[in-house]
This record gives sequence, C-alpha cells and structure tokens, in this order.
Amino acid sequence: QVQLAESGGGLVRAGDSRRLSCVASGRTAGYTFNTKVMGWFRQAPGKEREFVAAITWSDDRAFYADSVKGRFIISRESTENTVYLQMNNLKPEDTARYHCVLDTSYSGHYSSPSEYNAWGPGAQVTVSS
Repeated sequence: QVQLAESGGGLVRAGDSRRLSCVASGRTAGYTFNTKVMGWFRQAPGKEREFVAAITWSDDRAFYADSVKGRFIISRESTENTVYLQMNNLKPEDTARYHCVLDTSYSGHYSSPSEYNAWGPGAQVTVSS
C-alpha cells in the first residue's frame, strides 16, 4: 500500500505564497511501488472536489487547472516520490483542503479523481483577505 503525507498548509493572507509538500511511502516487508503521476486536488466547504495540478514521472510534464495556471507550480523529486505545490499570489478563493494524490497505473486522466491509487488526508490552506 501507499501512504501520502502532506505538509505546509496554514493560514495566509491574500497575495502571499506557500509551498505544500507531499511524500509518498510504500515500502513494507520488501514491497515497492512504481509512481507514474502525482498531483493535487482541493475541496472547499460546499464545493465539489477540484483538480489543481499533476505531474508525470516519465517525462516531467505538468498539468494545471485554469484557476491556478500562472500562479501555482508543481514539481517533483522522483527518487523520493515527493511532489510539491508552490502557490503564489494566493487568493481567498484558493481556500480549501489540498489533497495529494498518486497513481501507479496512469491512464492519462490526470484531472479525474478516479485515476489515482492513493490519497493523502489533506492539508488545509486558508487565505484571508
């Protein structure tokens, strides 16, 4: 199994920057996993879960939701199965719980929640005006 752990959330002010981190672990009793894509979703109260960003392991290609494009940057450290989300120029509408996701059987549907094998518990990001 794969476990994901997010960190870096908190309370920020509009215009601030914040970096989220997520580390995946899955080595138990000699078992390993093969990461193909990692990413981030977010969900605000009363809203549906929303794709934020994803990055592939094979070719380091990044994908972004229109709402964050130009402000957020996703990056990875493949040898450690770690993904980051650099959030710049944060806005109140970015307030949400951000969930890290990982997939070992990538089929190309990076923006679909059903694509992913593992989900982290989430990190809250609250942006005040």
